[in-house]
Amino acid sequence: MANDVKTIRVRPARPDDAPALCAFLNEIIAIGGTTAHQTPFTPESFVAHYLAGPGFVSCFVAEDEVGEPCAFQALDQWDGIPEDWADIGTFSRPGNKVPGAGTALFKATCDHARSIGLSALNATIRADNTGGLTYYGKMGFVDYKVDKAVPLADGRPVDRISKRFLLSEG
Repeated sequence: MANDVKTIRVRPARPDDAPALCAFLNEIIAIGGTTAHQTPFTPESFVAHYLAGPGFVSCFVAEDEVGEPCAFQALDQWDGIPEDWADIGTFSRPGNKVPGAGTALFKATCDHARSIGLSALNATIRADNTGGLTYYGKMGFVDYKVDKAVPLADGRPVDRISKRFLLSEG
């Protein structure tokens, strides 16, 4: 039996990754149901949001076996969470996922977060995003808050579940 485990390369995201990352993020947005984002990104707005925004902490990319970005994970800080926390977002290329990419990204993200003195990560996930809830649960996040009936752009209410990961425990 052949060993199908592949090495996943993780590295900091660069502005030249924006077209590829933006393409699959926009595909996720178009599919619907798994991200709070509802408006597509341009490569420029992607860079402004994920790589250079005022709350930017980090953004890591996982590459597939041919060196193409297959997933990314970003941290940012904003006024709605404690100063020593960061908000995490994870996005994986639809339809051609690379097993283990999310775990590899999470290790790099946590290592970086600890190195800059953060104490916790926050993930706020739509209640209808079962894949996201499962992923963050698998990574060790625990529920700590639910915002009920947050309206989407079309007015439909969806709960938002906030989960935290204490960096000292992981």
